[in-house]
Amino acid sequence: MAEKGFKRKLAAILSADVEGYSRLMGEDEEATVRTLTTYREVMTTLIQQHNGKVLDSPGDNLLAEFVSVVDAVQCAVAVQKEFQARNVEMPESRRMEFRIGINLGDVIEEKERIYGDGVNIAARLEGLSEPGGICISKTAFDHIESKLPYGYDFLGDQTVKNIAKPVGAYRVLMDPRVTVSGKLVGEKPASVRHKAILVGAIAVVVVAVAVGIWQFYMRRLTVEPASEEKMAFPLPDKPSIAVLRFDYMGDDPNKEYIANALSENIISALSKLPDLFIVAKESSFSYKGKEVKIKGISEELGVRYVLEGSLQKSGDHIRVTAQLIDAIKGYHVWSDSYDRKLKDFFALQDDIILNILKGLQVELTIFHEQFGRGTTNLEALFKLHQGLHHVYKYTKEDLVVGRKLYQEAIALDPEYAYAYHSLGWTYLQEVYQGYTKSKEQSLKKSEDLARKALELDPSLAEARALLAIIFLQRRQFEKAIAEGERAMGMDPNNAANMATHTFILNNANVGRYEEALALIERAIRINPKPPPFYITLLGSANTHLGRYAKAIEAYKIVLSKEPNNMGAWIPLTICYVLTDHMDEAKKAAAELLRVQPAFSIDLFKKIYAYSEKTDRGRLYIGALRKAGISEQPPSK
Repeated sequence: MAEKGFKRKLAAILSADVEGYSRLMGEDEEATVRTLTTYREVMTTLIQQHNGKVLDSPGDNLLAEFVSVVDAVQCAVAVQKEFQARNVEMPESRRMEFRIGINLGDVIEEKERIYGDGVNIAARLEGLSEPGGICISKTAFDHIESKLPYGYDFLGDQTVKNIAKPVGAYRVLMDPRVTVSGKLVGEKPASVRHKAILVGAIAVVVVAVAVGIWQFYMRRLTVEPASEEKMAFPLPDKPSIAVLRFDYMGDDPNKEYIANALSENIISALSKLPDLFIVAKESSFSYKGKEVKIKGISEELGVRYVLEGSLQKSGDHIRVTAQLIDAIKGYHVWSDSYDRKLKDFFALQDDIILNILKGLQVELTIFHEQFGRGTTNLEALFKLHQGLHHVYKYTKEDLVVGRKLYQEAIALDPEYAYAYHSLGWTYLQEVYQGYTKSKEQSLKKSEDLARKALELDPSLAEARALLAIIFLQRRQFEKAIAEGERAMGMDPNNAANMATHTFILNNANVGRYEEALALIERAIRINPKPPPFYITLLGSANTHLGRYAKAIEAYKIVLSKEPNNMGAWIPLTICYVLTDHMDEAKKAAAELLRVQPAFSIDLFKKIYAYSEKTDRGRLYIGALRKAGISEQPPSK
């Protein structure tokens, strides 16, 4: 029974407010009020055109009512696209963006005002929306899903303030979509066939018009275009792309590695195509959690295309949204959503890669040859990625945990070549980090695992790179160089393999330092935000070429990030001596001994392939002696 004096009804409610309104007012009150007044007038006009009415507009908020939720969502899209176009003309700091929430629900009407959970939910959904975005309730979604040409991103059941039950929420993807499906059901009688022909002709026209509209909208400006003149690096002469780490929005935050695995697998697959330039994951993943525009990412990394996306997990289901953006032209090449069971993870991954290649107009004939390998065991894949997370922390404890996870991956899939390769690296890593009691025993385990990986997958370039470093440690320089070159030839866009080969050329005493310098510079171009190891290699190449000032600059950059990096303190000490900066050399030597108290001339000879029988060996060893490094480690 309705309350006396009140009327209940079902209505579509739109709630909108300004993102960062207080900041805008604090910076310039008059300009903010002028913009808000103009934008509010625009919203009011569009609301009226879509058969709605404004109920209230206190401060920076606006509340509107619609009889139809279809009208409400169409109006919201029109509002956001209009403001997007207007904001492009304004300075970035003065742009006004609205969040919009829409709910279809029961409301109480009193004169010209409305109340109730139907209104409150719209306001809470507005808070879940992104600036410039639209968030709708599940009740609204159920009424419009097949009626409007938009995509939708399920955000899960959201617990919101002052609402008793969780609210199902969807983000509206404003790029139009076209869904076409057909099914061959056999020959029909003539009368039915004639009707079918007529219906089919109409359908073709409708689809053609829809595709035309879709193509038109997909070419509309959707992001602020990047400037080629502002690129940190010249654009490559082939399609260039950065794959951002996919956002994870699942029911268990500890499952974020699923989204990480998808992102890394896409990069790994694309990097094997010589017709593409793909930025290394260390650089493209560095934007995670940061408010950086596509324009900025494109200009910093020197690429034309950017892939971004998200992964949601609920039970054994996942939904992935992905969009490929042409940053130079400022539009989406394609945008799509994929709803799959978790067991179909690999098929989903292949679909996304295929769409990327189509969008970039890359030849697809070698797709399955390049990517159709690895593992089909999902749990094994995830064990591998969990292991990587630990191993890259470079602590003894994490190395043990990572090794155990790799072993578990192999137990789940004994044919998983990359897991054997990854396990092999842990034994080489314990050599370089000084955790092993027997260097040769660790190298033997590492080599056996690398060869097992290659037995399972002869095209695994990373296993070749592992063998190359093992040979370097054994002073088998010709074998090391040969394996390093084979690894690069197998995976031409792999910056890590380039860095590995640079390390080999720097330490094999073959005089190929110009080549090493060019190679590490190329690796840094592929990975514009490189790990410190790359910068150390840059310094090493310059040291060997006698460009000590450049080398010193590189080592300082490394040590500003990793003050305990022995591999940078050693050559920095040498370079200071060779440039006659003895005070700095003594300080660097002291820091070196702080990091590794057992460091000595004897240890230097064991770590590096230098001998006093060579000119370079005498030069470097003599420099360390001048800096005060003793011949033997101090006795305990």
